[in-house]
This record gives sequence, structure tokens and C-alpha cells, in this order.
Amino acid sequence: MNYKRNQYTEGVSVCSFIIAGILIYWGTNDIFVRLYNGLLINWWGLFWYGIAAAIIIGQLAAWANRSKLRNAVLYEYEEHPEATIDQIRQNTGITLKDVQAIVLDLKADGLLRGKFSSTTGQMKHADVIKKPQGEASEGKVAYCPNCGTAKTKESAVFCSYCGTKL
Repeated sequence: MNYKRNQYTEGVSVCSFIIAGILIYWGTNDIFVRLYNGLLINWWGLFWYGIAAAIIIGQLAAWANRSKLRNAVLYEYEEHPEATIDQIRQNTGITLKDVQAIVLDLKADGLLRGKFSSTTGQMKHADVIKKPQGEASEGKVAYCPNCGTAKTKESAVFCSYCGTKL
């Protein structure tokens, strides 16, 4: 697997597809519209098509590699169920930002269940516990900067949902 820095979070870009679409439009205008109007073909159209193809192929490769990154993180949690986000980062070579995003995506899809310890940052593999929610306190509530989950304990060092250091 070929991994580039922050590929999971920054790999696929809608703007790149828009730019590729503009280049395809320019290429079509240079080749087919001029041909339709009886003018000579402007061969720059092939240049625009080539650049657009390179952009689209790169974006599709980045999109396809996302599942490989997800599988790598999921495999690490299968092998080391109590690993921290930082340990997963060190074992896989994936950046911290990408590991955090992958863990959130896996949890949202229901593929990764459990909570992170708010003191050690280790994953606790347990079934989903349905606790009745207590009343909200009037005090100041701190939230995780990565996922937005409310801090459950005042002494928490790591987020209990995504494992990010607070």
C-alpha cells in the first residue's frame, strides 16, 4: 500500500474533479467544437484531456486507497484490541490525523465498537452499554476538539469516543 501524508482526510477533493471537468470542457471546445464549425483542430485539446485524465486517475486512486487504510486500522484493532490511537499510528505508519478520522468513520459505520479510556487513551472492547442519561449539569462542559463529544470526567486526558488527547 502506497501511503502519503494525510491521504485519508485530504486525498479526495471535489475541487479537483471540478478542475478536471473544466479541462475536459476546454479540450472539447478545442477539438470537437472547432471541427464542427469547419475550422482546423486545435491540438491543445489533447493536452487539456491529458491533464484532466491525470487528475481524475489520481483522485480515483486516492479514493480506492481509503478502504485499504480503513482495513489496516481495523486489522490493528483486531490484533491489539486495547491499543491507543498513537500506538496504531506507530504500527501502521499512518498519520495521527488520518488514524483519528478512520476511527471515527469505523465507529460511525458500526465496524468498530467500544470506548476509549479517558485516562490512558486505550480502547476498551465492550458491548454497547445503554445507560440512562443523567440531567445536564449547569457547569462548563468541555468538548473534544476532534469529534465534539462531551468530556465525561473532569480528570479525562483522552476522549472516550475517538481517543484524541484532550
